[in-house]
Amino acid sequence: MNAQKYHTIIVGSGVGGGTLARELTKRGKSVLVLERGCREAKLGTFGDATRFYDANPITRIPKKSKEGVIIWRAFMAGGTSVVAMGNITRCLEKEFLDYGIDLGEEMIEAEKDVSVAPLPDKRLSEGGNRIREAARLIGHTFTNMPKCIEAERCASCGNCSLGCPNGAKWTALKYLEEAERLGAEVIYKAHVQRVLQENGQVSGVAVDLPSGPVEIQAEIVILAAGGVGTPILLQKSGVPQAGEGLFIDLLQNTYAEVDDFSMMNEPQMALVDLEYHQERGFLLSTMINHPREVRLIELGPKGFALPTKRLVGIMTKIVDEPTGKVFADGSISKTVTAADRQKLDEGARISKEILIKAGASPKSVLTSEIQGAHPGGTAALGRVVDGNLMAGVKNLYVCDASVLPKAPGLPPILNLIALSKHLAKQLAAH
Repeated sequence: MNAQKYHTIIVGSGVGGGTLARELTKRGKSVLVLERGCREAKLGTFGDATRFYDANPITRIPKKSKEGVIIWRAFMAGGTSVVAMGNITRCLEKEFLDYGIDLGEEMIEAEKDVSVAPLPDKRLSEGGNRIREAARLIGHTFTNMPKCIEAERCASCGNCSLGCPNGAKWTALKYLEEAERLGAEVIYKAHVQRVLQENGQVSGVAVDLPSGPVEIQAEIVILAAGGVGTPILLQKSGVPQAGEGLFIDLLQNTYAEVDDFSMMNEPQMALVDLEYHQERGFLLSTMINHPREVRLIELGPKGFALPTKRLVGIMTKIVDEPTGKVFADGSISKTVTAADRQKLDEGARISKEILIKAGASPKSVLTSEIQGAHPGGTAALGRVVDGNLMAGVKNLYVCDASVLPKAPGLPPILNLIALSKHLAKQLAAH
């Protein structure tokens, strides 16, 4: 590793970190990215996923809150964007404007970068088409999900959450690789312990590398380790108010068996019903997890036994209350409030009605354990970071889902790309 003092150290290589690395190196800044995970060479199977999901290394059970809520997150180059389902939509623009952050220009840039477009009908399975029609017959509207997927490269394998082996969807890896070509350095298996400070401002980070612990100097440090990782580092670095206000966009999957079709051959979350999102705080989207091992985690033995080739399902995702907390030791508290439960139950009820209308056996309907995959709010704007995304220490910035001022109940990828572009422009003059 070069012993120079860097302009910027970025902790994390996901959407925030990858975007910032690209944008700052394009502007001639010296950048070092520190990533806890590895650059994964193989994707697309449950066995691959066991290497990078945050899970018990023996049982393969993913991280849970103290109250038992499953929390999906990944450690790898490109972060959780690699195992996201490629869903792209705008969110929280008004909320950011309330803090003086206008992302309009950056949103347009981001949409061009990732080539967002509705998933074409040719990528839908028979199961997806039948659910859309059944929903229409009983008064609900499913439309094609906006995605950052190259339809011609997509094999419709339905394993988006395991990483795309064909490289069909946009991930932060594309930005990270461009940053490296422009001169950014990336160190993997780098476990950052704390931010270093001198005279009230950032001086670098203390990090454990495979070769041993080191201190690396920088003028600016940006934490982009996610809604769980970032507040841990902030608390260890003297920002005690971090960690409160956790939301995770709680979700449940409702599954059912059918006789002669399935949803095997389409991208996950191919269709979406947003009619309830604005006023009632939940959305519905077509969804099944193919690997039996994943269904075992979320449904128990009954989920493992479900016939994948005759399986259909709908996800309910909600805007949950920010009642959780991330502690400095890495543990998480996240309850399901009565208001959260009401939204989940309503979504599951509608999902069951649609699945039965599509031809599913009523006796086969199962609803999964409660999960979440968008942890955020733990270094929120106005509470932990200011309108410049600075976290109480000069030149210490945060740029990931932890700064989101409220739960979006929607995929935040586009918002985080835009926010990272905004911050990079701000820092380029530094």
